[in-house]
Amino acid sequence: MSTTAEEFTGPLAGVRVIDLSKILAGPYATMSLADLGAEVIKVEHPNGGDPTRAWGPPTVGADATYFHAANHSKKSVTIDLKSEHGQFQVYELLAEADVLVENFRPGSSLQTIFDYKELSAKFPHLVILHISAYGDHGPMRDEPGYDMVAQARGGLMSLTGEAGGPPMKAGFAMGDLGAGLFGIIGIVSALFERSRTGKGQYVTTSLYEGQLALHVNWATNYFADGRRPHALGSGHPNLVPYQAYPAADDYFVIAIGNDSLWQRLCVAVDRSDLGEDERIAANTGRLVHRDYVNAELSATLRTKSVDEWCELFSAAGIPAAPIKHLDEVYADPQTEALGMVQTVDHPTAGPMRQVAFPVNFNGVRPPVRSAPPELGADTHDILGATDHPHPATTGA
Repeated sequence: MSTTAEEFTGPLAGVRVIDLSKILAGPYATMSLADLGAEVIKVEHPNGGDPTRAWGPPTVGADATYFHAANHSKKSVTIDLKSEHGQFQVYELLAEADVLVENFRPGSSLQTIFDYKELSAKFPHLVILHISAYGDHGPMRDEPGYDMVAQARGGLMSLTGEAGGPPMKAGFAMGDLGAGLFGIIGIVSALFERSRTGKGQYVTTSLYEGQLALHVNWATNYFADGRRPHALGSGHPNLVPYQAYPAADDYFVIAIGNDSLWQRLCVAVDRSDLGEDERIAANTGRLVHRDYVNAELSATLRTKSVDEWCELFSAAGIPAAPIKHLDEVYADPQTEALGMVQTVDHPTAGPMRQVAFPVNFNGVRPPVRSAPPELGADTHDILGATDHPHPATTGA
């Protein structure tokens, strides 16, 4: 019997997550856990909450859209983490939680207050994820970091942009998002191990480590030949042609991943001379003669429009695509068919569109269960009896 979106509970149903993180890396990880069915309680400071609530315009309701981007399907409680009463409230939550996510700066007062060794001793079942800028060891461990700083120090900016041009950051926040994604993997793996051992553990990742892991072929290229990689615009370090090219009206991309596709491309663009040129018959030769291949293709491709080329290449089985703007992407029938955009009701802003989780389970996409919460909206319901002054911070 198939499951519908309305019946979907998610593989992490029954898992409770306490989210002490802010900005993007941690909140993105916990939002994804919420999409997978976990109950996520976002703990925010009573005065303003997560800083991204003010990262606007644009805003929807009282909060910036940046906050809305990484916090749907969560509950929000307000707690002053530096107060004894607030610490008692967090301990009460952790006693019934499975996962804690935090991005306290190393050496900060909050990291000292919520020391992972003490938490692990008190709550041995707990999986604790700590996300930092540069990791738990090394000369940079105590340095603060934002996404662009991670992209710069982690090498991504040196690989992004046009050849010989100024360094550029990636269009996505790949420092934050990379750390968030690896954090999710760490949490789910630790929960799986706990199912066998009954014990939680301390899991760490960082923006910097995520950048290193995502270098993949760039790194192995460098390890092999020792040559410093440089930005190639939209080009690929290991394949030619594999980049954006100009048509008569706009740019589009062609991705040739093997020599058979290269020959098919030469036929499709009516350039038999290129197909017969032994210097560039193999990808190794096309890499050597990258500038020549790109110049010749560019001259030919300017003779037709993007739509004409994409239609022709589709019929020939050649990977190619127009370069779409986000308004076009979210109006695309493919996006609609996948159900990647869902609408939820915000209590004050009304209907709000949100991007859903990009994995299906038995053909069902996890539903966006609720809009991003207003600051402290769930404080009374969740804290209940702990929502009053208490002299102890240990819960004993």
